[in-house]
Amino acid sequence: MKTYLTDPFHQLKYMKRLCRSFTLYRDYSVQSGKGMNMQSLKIKGVQDIIAVASGKGGVGKSTTAVNLAVSLANKCRLSVGLLDADVYGPSIPTMMKLHGKPEVMKALEQLTRGVDWGNLDVLVVDMPPGTGDAQISISQRLQLSGALIVSTPQDVALMDARRGVNMFTKVAVPILGIIENMSYFKCLHCGEPSFIFGKGGARKTAEEMGLRFVGEIPLVEEVRSGSDDGVPIVVSNPDSVVAKSYDDLAQNIVSILEDLAKQQDLQPEISL
Repeated sequence: MKTYLTDPFHQLKYMKRLCRSFTLYRDYSVQSGKGMNMQSLKIKGVQDIIAVASGKGGVGKSTTAVNLAVSLANKCRLSVGLLDADVYGPSIPTMMKLHGKPEVMKALEQLTRGVDWGNLDVLVVDMPPGTGDAQISISQRLQLSGALIVSTPQDVALMDARRGVNMFTKVAVPILGIIENMSYFKCLHCGEPSFIFGKGGARKTAEEMGLRFVGEIPLVEEVRSGSDDGVPIVVSNPDSVVAKSYDDLAQNIVSILEDLAKQQDLQPEISL
């Protein structure tokens, strides 16, 4: 029997507890590969692992990961964990109001199998930005159910998003879709949208690449202040337009994971 938390602030407290249960690592042993098990890792008790990724930094990947994780728990009533694999920045500890310095670990096996995640429906992984050795290493060593690509509508960001899609495709990780962050700025005075980074770029890119476009998140001051204060907007203002956008994203992701699971069930089992 599973127990779900329905109060948003209790939900945030629960998510923080899950976040505290992991430690960050910086030494992937990518060059030598020594001490690493090259087989994909299945974390005990975790049904689905999804990567929230971007081809570059500064597009709101960690903000998306945090709010998606809380929406999956609060709106979709799932047991959710949040894994901070973004070793290049302190975003998750700041956004979740966590304290203390991360410990350095030498292997992903220790990070995953050395942590008691309990029984989770979804583990959300905040990936490092970019498409280098660290990202490939994590993708190969975690049994990812899929990857969500975060981008702004800007052409430069979308070029990097394409590289991210190609990287996950090469390591046989399904692409859950592209989410457009900072789609537009809504004026506080007149309510009119301003398309600061361009309009509809992520949607167009998704269509060109044959991928799902899973939503758009507007740029509002409350998202920034909530991230700085350690209280995600889906908790501080669950009825806001932005919070509802994250809730819609969470529901889209759940539906996609269910479809992928059905496809897996239909595949013939091959025994050698």
